[in-house]
Amino acid sequence: MFSLRAASKTYASGTKALENITADIAPGEFVALLGPSGCGKSTLLRLLAGLETPSSGEIAWENSQKPEPGEIGFVFQDATLMPWLNAADNIYLPLRLRGIRKTEAQPKIDAILAQVGLADFAKARPKALSGGMRMRVSIARALISEPILLLMDEPFAALDEFTRHRLQDDLHTLWRRSGKTIIFVTHSIYEAAYLASRIIVMSPRPGRIAADIRTTLPDGEERRTSPAYTSLVTDITRTLHEIMPHE
Repeated sequence: MFSLRAASKTYASGTKALENITADIAPGEFVALLGPSGCGKSTLLRLLAGLETPSSGEIAWENSQKPEPGEIGFVFQDATLMPWLNAADNIYLPLRLRGIRKTEAQPKIDAILAQVGLADFAKARPKALSGGMRMRVSIARALISEPILLLMDEPFAALDEFTRHRLQDDLHTLWRRSGKTIIFVTHSIYEAAYLASRIIVMSPRPGRIAADIRTTLPDGEERRTSPAYTSLVTDITRTLHEIMPHE
């Protein structure tokens, strides 16, 4: 889908967030970006979203065609919903901004509400929804435009463990069924190991790629309990220990 070619980012303050990031991302991959705070994971997402530009290097898109507006979905750590709009209208918002009438969009809104398990909460405003439900609305809003690339910046970090596991299951199922390309930022070794088909481990600032790990875990309920999962978590933990500075 795209290639990062020696992409680096230095801010006007002199802070070097990323250095020489080189990687090829294929369509349909679920890539977890894992590393310590401040290593440039979110900066890399902003580069891919077009919210920032590399200081050097480049992002080369397949066939030299950068995605059009609406072809990249972005899910933030906070659900960032409009409090005066109900769930359905929050999901409709990207289509509304593109001038698509509500009557035309309604079938897609209904379908995606059902897809994220919120068919019975279409009229509920954010204050009436749990944290997990609000995040489901945020994910649905990102998906309503049918993006070819979904960027997710620690979307489950603020949720309780039970809700987090439930949404991880739902996201993994959605990815397997849709085949979308997902880039997912996380601080959790367990989350990265469970969700991703590929884990890019980043070094402390300036962020560099310290390891690129492809996973081969089984699908289904045994995914979290398989020996392969335990082995993967151990390998990632060892890698992070090796790249972290020691006092």
